[in-house]
Amino acid sequence: MLVTTKAIVISTIKYGDAGVIVKCFTESDGIKSYLLRGILKSKKGKLKIAYFQPLMQLEIVANHKNKGSLEYIKDVKSVYPYTSIHTNIFKSAIVLFLSEVLNYSIQEEEKNDALFRFIENALQWLDIHDEIANFHLLFLVRLTKYFGFYPETENMHKNYFDLQEGQFFDDITLNECVTGETLTSFKQLLGTKFDTQHTIMLSSFRRNEILAIFIQYFKLHLQGFRQPKSMEVLHEVFK
Repeated sequence: MLVTTKAIVISTIKYGDAGVIVKCFTESDGIKSYLLRGILKSKKGKLKIAYFQPLMQLEIVANHKNKGSLEYIKDVKSVYPYTSIHTNIFKSAIVLFLSEVLNYSIQEEEKNDALFRFIENALQWLDIHDEIANFHLLFLVRLTKYFGFYPETENMHKNYFDLQEGQFFDDITLNECVTGETLTSFKQLLGTKFDTQHTIMLSSFRRNEILAIFIQYFKLHLQGFRQPKSMEVLHEVFK
C-alpha cells in the first residue's frame, strides 16, 4: 500500500556498499524501517542521504507492505528544514543523544499521534531557541509520560524517590533511590516547561548526574533499553 506520511528519522545504518537502512517513526504507522539501495552513490535520484540525518522531519511516500520486512521509500521532502540543529555543536550533540534514546525506546509498529506530536514540536522548539542546556533532561522527563512511567508527583515533598517504583517515599527503600541535593534538582525538572527550563541552574556535574539517573530509570522501565553511546559526547560538550 502506498502511503504518504510525516516521518522522523531515528537511525541510519549502512547496508552493503552504497545502501542504507533507515528507521523512522512515522505518523501513520509508528516505527518503520526502509531499505534505500544505492543512495550513497546516487547523484540523480530523488532520495539523498542528506534527508536522513538524525531526527530530520520529513514527508515520505512509501510502500508499506506491513509484513514485518523492510519497506521502500519512493519520494521524500523536508517538512521542517532545521535552521540550527545540525550546525550548532550543542544542539547536534543533543539530537544525536535523543535519536539513540528514541531508537531504544520506540519499538511498536502502530500509530501514536500524541508521541509523534510531542517529538515533532520539541525538536522545532530546540531549533529556534538558544538556552538549551537542560533540554535533553526535560525531553526525557516528558517522554516518560508517553511510555507510562512518569514519576508520581502527589508525594513530591517526601525525601526519597524510588526508581523502580517511580514514587516518592519518606524512608529509603530496598530499591535504588534518589535523595539529597540531587533529588531537589530532580524535583525541579518535574512539571517544568521547555520555555522555563533555563531557570533551573545546574552545574555540569549535577546535570550529568541527573542524566545518569534518568538513563537508569529508563532501563528499569523499558525492556531492552541501553545506555546511549553518545552520552559521552554530551558530557564533553556541556562540561
